[in-house]
Amino acid sequence: MRCLREKLQLANAYFGTDYSEPEISYQQRGTSAGSAYLQHWQIRLNPILLIENQQPFVDEVVPHELAHLLVYRRFGRAAAPHGKEWRWMMEQVLGVSASRTHKFETASVQSKTYPYLCACQEHQLTVRRHNRVMRKEAEYRCRHCGELLRFHVKGTG
Repeated sequence: MRCLREKLQLANAYFGTDYSEPEISYQQRGTSAGSAYLQHWQIRLNPILLIENQQPFVDEVVPHELAHLLVYRRFGRAAAPHGKEWRWMMEQVLGVSASRTHKFETASVQSKTYPYLCACQEHQLTVRRHNRVMRKEAEYRCRHCGELLRFHVKGTG
């Protein structure tokens, strides 16, 4: 909370505003460290990754999510979630390096994955994506070769 308050104070001083503290929730699940819920002025944090990474988590994730809220308040819905407005907010206003993703170890929060193949490699799809493929609601392609990913049942070659 100290980090959040310090960064919010920087933003309020920079803009001459009096933005209130966002609501903090510890309901984030999976490998995401955090999420910003723009319309609700809320930040959700992953309690397991917070406990496992303490100070780096606070230094990186809290300003990252706060920047999303501040960009939304200042500019409305930005064209890209990690676009120029967000990078500017992180670096110029909050004084933090604009990193899009965390590098925390996620083995403890990783859910089951399913193997999929393309022409060049094996991919691991999450349960959610696998279920969407099985229900024929989605198809996924390899970012490298562009081929449609196909579920690989072990032992079928």
